[in-house]
Amino acid sequence: MKISELSKRTGASTRSIRHYEKKQLISAIRLENDYRQFDESAVERIRTIQFYLGLGLTTEQIEEVLKCEDTGPEVYEFCDEVLHTYLSKADQLAKQIRTLEDVKRRLDDHIVQMVEMMRQPRAK
Repeated sequence: MKISELSKRTGASTRSIRHYEKKQLISAIRLENDYRQFDESAVERIRTIQFYLGLGLTTEQIEEVLKCEDTGPEVYEFCDEVLHTYLSKADQLAKQIRTLEDVKRRLDDHIVQMVEMMRQPRAK
C-alpha cells in the first residue's frame, strides 16, 4: 500500500510515517517511480509505535522495544532492555508527578493567601 493509504488506516501523518521509516522503525520497498510500498504488517507496526509514543517513550526507546518484540513473544516478556526502558520511564514519570504536585501545592497555598487578603476589610 502507498503511504497515503497507510496514513488513512493508522491515523499517522505521512510525515510521521516517513520519520518512522527514517528511524528504521518500519520499512518499505521503493517502486520504480520511487514511491514507498508498505505491506500489511506496517499497519500493526505503526499502531504499536503509536501505543509506545502514547506511553511517552522516545523513538530510540521504541526501537529497543521493537527489537525485543521481534525476537518472539516468549523472549519479549523477559527482555532486559524493555524492562529497563519501562522502569526508567516509570521513574521519570514519578519525578514529574512529584514536581507537579509540589507546584500545585504552592499554587493552592498562594490562592488561599490571596482569598484571605481579599476577605480582609479594606481601610478607608
